[in-house]
Amino acid sequence: MVQGTHLEELVQYSQNTLNFSTVDQLAVNTLRILSAEMVEKAKSGHPGMPMGFALTAHILWSRFLRFNPDNPFWQGRDRFVLSAGHGSALFYSLLHLTGYDLSLDDLKQFRQWGSRTPGHPEFGVTPGVETTTGPLGQGFANAVGMAVAQRYIREQLELHLPNDFDPLEHRIFVVVSDGDLQEGISAEAASFAGHQKLGSLIVLYDDNRITIDGSTELSWSEDVPGRFRAYHWRVLSADGQDPVSIFNALQNAISQDDQPTLIVVKTIIGFGSPNKQNTSNCHGSPLGEEELTLTKKALKWEYAPFFVPSEVYALYTVVADRGRRMQTEWEERFTGWIMEKSEHAELWSQLILGELPRGWDVNLTCDPQGKAMATREASGIALNLIAPGLPALVGGCADLAASVKTTIKGASDFLPNNPEGRTIHFGVREHAMGGIANGMRLYAGLRPYVGTFLVFSDYMRPSIRLAAMMKLPVIYLFSHDSIGVGEDGPTHQPIEQIAALRAIPNLWVIRPADLAETMEAWRAAVMREDGPTAIITSRQTIPAIDRTIYSSAEGLHRGAYILADGISSMIESSPDVPSSGKQGSPDVPSSGEKNHPSHIPDLILIATGAEVTLALEVYAALSTEKSLLIRVVSMPCWELFALQDESYREYVLPKTCTKRLAIETGISQGWERWVGDQGKIQGKILSIESFGASASGKRLFEEFGFMVSKIAREIFSIL
Repeated sequence: MVQGTHLEELVQYSQNTLNFSTVDQLAVNTLRILSAEMVEKAKSGHPGMPMGFALTAHILWSRFLRFNPDNPFWQGRDRFVLSAGHGSALFYSLLHLTGYDLSLDDLKQFRQWGSRTPGHPEFGVTPGVETTTGPLGQGFANAVGMAVAQRYIREQLELHLPNDFDPLEHRIFVVVSDGDLQEGISAEAASFAGHQKLGSLIVLYDDNRITIDGSTELSWSEDVPGRFRAYHWRVLSADGQDPVSIFNALQNAISQDDQPTLIVVKTIIGFGSPNKQNTSNCHGSPLGEEELTLTKKALKWEYAPFFVPSEVYALYTVVADRGRRMQTEWEERFTGWIMEKSEHAELWSQLILGELPRGWDVNLTCDPQGKAMATREASGIALNLIAPGLPALVGGCADLAASVKTTIKGASDFLPNNPEGRTIHFGVREHAMGGIANGMRLYAGLRPYVGTFLVFSDYMRPSIRLAAMMKLPVIYLFSHDSIGVGEDGPTHQPIEQIAALRAIPNLWVIRPADLAETMEAWRAAVMREDGPTAIITSRQTIPAIDRTIYSSAEGLHRGAYILADGISSMIESSPDVPSSGKQGSPDVPSSGEKNHPSHIPDLILIATGAEVTLALEVYAALSTEKSLLIRVVSMPCWELFALQDESYREYVLPKTCTKRLAIETGISQGWERWVGDQGKIQGKILSIESFGASASGKRLFEEFGFMVSKIAREIFSIL
């Protein structure tokens, strides 16, 4: 047993010399063996990366990383992102040894049902995990977003001013693999980070030159350090088998903050495995019992399975205690700082804790009669009504700000010499933009928004999916939502994208019909705390919906609502249904109430976005059919409607009305849930099942049948 006083000397934070000891080496081998044993027990996983990178990880965590295992969300901590998420066994071993709430039994349950040690790190599942990683390159982009958020918030809190205490002075460390750097998202994110001079970002590249298929030489011959230098990064190197080399590289990296740093660490995948190290055989498969036995012998490991020597626990206890003291000191200084800077207390609660200020949406109103405009214009109006009262709202666009309407008027650009800017120019980098937005929210309480054309949401899909998985309230603004794009042609006309977005669990997809619904879409998106929201807007001008005649757009918050009803006088006279004196019933029953209209319509028209106005035109054209009772339902958000209780859904779409027609300028996939063959329901969907064409929007709507006469024929065909 090594005495505690000596251990204290081993792990002094940012010391000038390393003093790498036999206990350090024992700790490194503990990480290697624990990781290999976890994979072996699960009969699944990636032992090679943890075994090869264990030495570098140990030096980072024991000598440099600021953290407190008792408080994984301490704001003064360094951020650690394992972008190479397949190396999760190493991460979990580190978390256990350093005192996080992760037991040996948790390690033994690696990759099992309901465990806290899933196959790849998951945010919200395992304490100490900052983001969900596994899809390669995503963690890299998330870390860039964290650095963006850190710099923006520090500037808002005036931490750039001469001050002996900066509560957000810390580093963002990222571990990446060959695969991370081969994925396009990392190239986009690295280019952005270099341009922005995000100096708090330190990336450690596990350069083991092995992928699943074999040597990287099979597919890769580029000069990675040269590429990053071209991105304006500082590039350092380290020998992954030499603790002094690793320590010196990290010391060098933290000594400067004028640009991001890449440390190329040359490692041996599967280090210690006599027959599998430095081969792809240990990349994504267990070593096998026989090879694991040989590995233990090679590393002089003579302990029982899942055993941690007491000296190793003692060393990491000292490391954890250092972090606890750091937080205690940080809190004492923070208390003095916040008292001195009392004007920043509310700003701290908004930017760091994510609290919405009172009255943030007080200006979010519009003329109920409105005026014709594209909903992208409406979205820009809503953004600028909200922004003055919500400093946590920050974002930008993929070089399409003028078209998507993502610019906050009067706000400056976010640039290295202007870190307080709220308008971020992501460039034509949708993939990285999505990952960066996730990182901005993961860092603290910002409410990031990003925008591009709807058709390019395909580039962002992996990041959107992860935002939904992590329940991050990121806002996506996707404009140019249909064939209404016009002459740009089928490459720019989204057909399947809305359906594709709706297929992502926990993503709200809102397609507003006019200015009023767009205002409510923004209100819903900002108020949401448990997941992302996509607001889908039009390029073309849309006639206003007169809200003095038709129902209030507040119905958007229920996902779908009755906009117009062909027997409104009956509604108004019914004692069972609240009356508004308007063509629909905006004062719908609240959750759990049993009130329903006393009549059943002959037909329900359901539409989203610009097609809602078209449905109203059909409604008006057929209003002379005295015997025909038509209801128009605006359904801007399927996901919100699905969350309503059965009584409300029955109120809007009664099963006793067997005739339904949905109208949307995209593929029909998914609409059968609302209009399809559910028992006696006889529904049709007016959709587009092919790609568009290059022509004016007006001509395209006519050619694809989105006109009153065509819809009227469809109606009579199902009556």
